[in-house]
Amino acid sequence: MKRLWIALALLAALLCGTLLHTWSLRGFTQNLTHSLEQAQELTRADRWEEARTVTQEALQTWRGRDVYLHVLLRHADTDQIYAGFQETLALLDSQEYGEYAAANARLITQIELLSEAEQLTLKNVF
Repeated sequence: MKRLWIALALLAALLCGTLLHTWSLRGFTQNLTHSLEQAQELTRADRWEEARTVTQEALQTWRGRDVYLHVLLRHADTDQIYAGFQETLALLDSQEYGEYAAANARLITQIELLSEAEQLTLKNVF
């Protein structure tokens, strides 16, 4: 009987850890996407330097959680998002709105999909 309670306690701890991770990741990714959307609004207003600053701050936020992200998420996904940030910053330098908007939209989608993939849903479990 004691083993059963220990097993249940371990399962409960894993569930709580999973829920905490998904909650934290959702907030983190929402902040990043908000920043990238704000940067896109700045480029529409022809404020490219401010958009670059906002994007760099979002990248620094991403880098601040680099170890956490690499431990708990697929490396391919995190590497692809990092590459997306680099592409977006390069296009901000060239000030090509069409290409920048497409790259930024791709980056936002990748970040949103990363969060969605970690949610505890039937679609992700099965």
